[in-house]
Amino acid sequence: MLTRLSQLVDEARRRGPRRLAVAYGQDPHTLRAVSDAAAAGIVIPVIYADRTVLADVCAEEGIDASQWEVVDVASDVEAIRTAVADVAAGRADILMKGLVSSDKYLRGILDKEAGLFPQGGLLSHISVFELPGRDRLLTVSDVAVIPLPDFKQKLRLISYLADTSRNLGVETPKIAILAPSEQVLASVPSSTDGAIIAKMADRGQLGNVIVDGPLALDTALFPEVVAEKKVSGSKVAGDADCLLFPNIESGNVFFKSATHLAGAEVAALVAGTRVPCVLTSRGDSPASKLYSIALACISCRG
Repeated sequence: MLTRLSQLVDEARRRGPRRLAVAYGQDPHTLRAVSDAAAAGIVIPVIYADRTVLADVCAEEGIDASQWEVVDVASDVEAIRTAVADVAAGRADILMKGLVSSDKYLRGILDKEAGLFPQGGLLSHISVFELPGRDRLLTVSDVAVIPLPDFKQKLRLISYLADTSRNLGVETPKIAILAPSEQVLASVPSSTDGAIIAKMADRGQLGNVIVDGPLALDTALFPEVVAEKKVSGSKVAGDADCLLFPNIESGNVFFKSATHLAGAEVAALVAGTRVPCVLTSRGDSPASKLYSIALACISCRG
C-alpha cells in the first residue's frame, strides 16, 4: 500500500512512462510540472501549443523541451480539440490541462464527438491527500465538479473512490459517508443517504468495500474521537481510507483548508473519463502537480 505521495512517482516509474498530451501547454506552471515528470521518467510529453510561445517560455524558465513532441496550434480551443482527439484515438495515454480555463477543458472532455466521456457516464473529481501526522493517504470526492450529488451519483462516486484507493494498494477500501453527525436524521439528506448506502454495502451490493455512514469528519478520521463519542459497531470510524462529501461546498472547503492551513500535499484527477485526465491549477504546488501526473500514470489501464 502506498502511504506517501512521493511513492506515486516511484510506482509510475516502475510501470514505465506514459504518453502525456498537454492541451495548450505554454505557461510556466504547466511546463515546469511536465518537465519534472519527464525528468522523473514517468511521462513522454506531447505539447499542444503555439510553437513560438512555447519556445520563449521554455527559454525564460530554463526548461529543455528539445526532446518533446510539439503540435503547433493557434488557440486554446484548437489545442483542446486536437489533444482530446489524439488521446481518444490512443495516440496518448493521459490528457492534461495547460493554459486554458477549466470550463473549456471540461467541455472538451465532455464533447460527445470526442469519445473521451462514455455515454451515461458521470464526470467527477478525485483528490488524494497526504496529511501531516497521518499514516496513510486519504482519497476524497467531490471537491470540484458535482455541486450536490444525488443518491445515484453518490453510488458512482463510491466506485471512483474505491478504484482510486485500490490503485494505491488498498485491497478493501474503507469509505466514510460524511454528514454533520453520526445520528440518522430524517431531515438531513446526507444522514439518510449515508445510512442507506452503508446498509447496501453491508449486503454486498457495492462490491469489495466497507462503507459506513453517516459519520462526522472527525469521527471518520480520528480513533480518539470515536472513543470519546462512544461510537461502536463501525469498521470505518477512525480508520477511513476515503471520504465522500455531501456537497461541493464542504468538499472544497476541506480541500483548501487541508492544503493551505494544514500543509497537506495533494494529487488530483478527473474521474469518469475513458482515460485519466489531469486538472491542476496555478495555486497547486509544483510537488502536487507532479503527484497528480503520477496518479494519472498509475491509473492508466493496461
